[in-house]
Amino acid sequence: MSVRSHSLVMLRRDFKHIARNPTSVFNAILMPIVLMFMFVYMLGDAFDVGVDYIDYATPGLMLLAVCYGLGATATSVNSDMTKGIINRFKVMDVSRAAVLNGHVVASVLTNLVAIAALLGVAFLLGFSPSASLLDWLGVVGVVVLLGFAAGWLTVALGLAAKTPETAGMAAVPLVMLPFFSSAIVPAEKMGPGVRQFAEYQPFTPIIETLRGLLNGSPDTGDLTAAVAWCAALGLVGYLWASATFTKRA
Repeated sequence: MSVRSHSLVMLRRDFKHIARNPTSVFNAILMPIVLMFMFVYMLGDAFDVGVDYIDYATPGLMLLAVCYGLGATATSVNSDMTKGIINRFKVMDVSRAAVLNGHVVASVLTNLVAIAALLGVAFLLGFSPSASLLDWLGVVGVVVLLGFAAGWLTVALGLAAKTPETAGMAAVPLVMLPFFSSAIVPAEKMGPGVRQFAEYQPFTPIIETLRGLLNGSPDTGDLTAAVAWCAALGLVGYLWASATFTKRA
């Protein structure tokens, strides 16, 4: 079997594990929707962002939807390493690359399902984007690129952790980072120090790119920075994951 065929087998295996774990399904798909209800339906009137808050918050919550499923990915990867599954795959002559590819692709597809569900709720709450078909294709492209970058970085964190518990905790900074960006409120409304951090951290240009695309007016500078950050994070995650997997396996 080729690496591609092995990867498809690993992808099917990972999806079965996700479906059998209600906690991972809740974190990946339902938690972002809960946050949308909390920020938009309950607290939306408290934020003055110059537009309807649902239109402002949805791009940031889309990024949160990507991040909230990462803990389960890190835990699953680490469980494969620490519970002897990888040794069984070696006996079965399964491609090493396929094991990691399966986790990353499963993470990306889960992200797409979570974002689709989130957008459905957003439209019910009054979300009214001005995006053209080309803009929507750009949104999908940025989400997929972000999903692969976050997926590889999370796989690397899971491989580097000593236990499944610490692997899940290792992904927490990625989950918290969007709250210190322009996801919920504009960076210029934040206090000194936090404002500068929000302006220059990786997730802010990604969120602003999604926001611009959904508004039908993408900014080239934000798009360039978003693609550069995703490429850099994905490359670091891939190289780190490959080196750690080779060493530990």
